[in-house]
Amino acid sequence: MTEKRIIIDDTAGQTKLQQLVHSISESIANGTLKNGDMLPSVNQLSSESGFSRDTVFKAYTILKQRNLIESAPTKGYFVAGDSFKVMMLLDDFSAFKEQLYQSFRQNLPDSYSVDLLFHHYNEELFTQLIENSLGRYSMYVVMNIDETAIHPVLQKIDPNKLLILDMGTPEDGKMNYLLQDFDQSLVNCLEEGSDRLKKYSGMVLVYDENSTPHPSAILLAVQGFCAKHSLEFKRISQIKSGEIASNTVYFVVRDSDLVTVIKTCRSKNLKLGEDVGVLSYNDTPMKQIVGGGISVISTDFEEMGREAAEFVKNKQKIAKILKTSLILRDSM
Repeated sequence: MTEKRIIIDDTAGQTKLQQLVHSISESIANGTLKNGDMLPSVNQLSSESGFSRDTVFKAYTILKQRNLIESAPTKGYFVAGDSFKVMMLLDDFSAFKEQLYQSFRQNLPDSYSVDLLFHHYNEELFTQLIENSLGRYSMYVVMNIDETAIHPVLQKIDPNKLLILDMGTPEDGKMNYLLQDFDQSLVNCLEEGSDRLKKYSGMVLVYDENSTPHPSAILLAVQGFCAKHSLEFKRISQIKSGEIASNTVYFVVRDSDLVTVIKTCRSKNLKLGEDVGVLSYNDTPMKQIVGGGISVISTDFEEMGREAAEFVKNKQKIAKILKTSLILRDSM
C-alpha cells in the first residue's frame, strides 16, 4: 500500500503541532486522505516535514484520540473508517433548541458524529470553544453570540464549512447562514393578531435586554404596535407572583416568566384567553397543550434543523432568513 504524502499548511499563529494536526484533519475532511489510506511513519513524516519525531508522534496521538486515524502493530498509521465530525455550538439549552438539535441529528446519516456544545453568551467561553475546535471538525454549525455583528473568531473557520444560525449580520456571499427575522416579521405577526390583542386594554412586555440575548428590536416593535392601536404599553424586566392585572395581555420571552404568569393566573382565578391574554416567543411542544395552548410568535426550529443538516450533507451555499409566524391558541 502506498503511503500518502502529507501537505503541511503552515498557518500563521499555530505551533508546529497544531499545523500538523490541522493539516491531516483537513486532508481527511476534504477527501484528500480517504478511509484506509496509509500515513507516513513517524520517522518518515519527521524527515519530510522537518518537524521533530516527538511532534509527529504527539500529532498522531491527538488524531487517534479524535478517532480520525488508527494504528496497527508493524503496519503503521491509517485513516480511520468513515469519520465525519460536526461541531454544533448553540447558545444554551432549552426546549426549542432541543427541537432544533433533534431535527438536525435525525436528518444526518448515522456515520456523521455531532458534538453539541453551549456558549451561554459568554464571550470568553465562545472564543475558547471555537479556538479549540479548529481543525477538529469537518463542518461547523454555530449560533452567533451577537445580533449586530459576527464574532471575529469565526473568521478563523473556512467559510465553506461554517453555518451561522439564529442571529447576526453576516455579509451576503461570504458566509452561510440561517437566521430569524426579529424586525419586520415581528411587526407583521402582531398586526396579524391585532383583532385578538385589541380585546385587551393594554400590553405588558416582559423583557430585559440585560438578562436575555433576545434582540432589543422587540421593544420598538411592541411599543409601535401599541401606539398604533391605542393600547396601553408597559415594559417590565421580570414577572413577580401576584403582579398580574386583568384585561391585559402579557408578551413574555423567557419560559420562566411564562410559568410565573400561568401560576399567578391560576392562584387569582384569572382565565387565560379571557381575563388575561398570554403571548410567548418561541414555540415548544409544551406550549401547544398548557392552558389549552399558548399563543406564540416563533420560527420553525425543526425546519432550521433540517436546513442545517442539508447544508452539512451537501455543502451547498445557503443564505436564508427563516419565516417567523404567529400561532394563535386559547391563551389569547
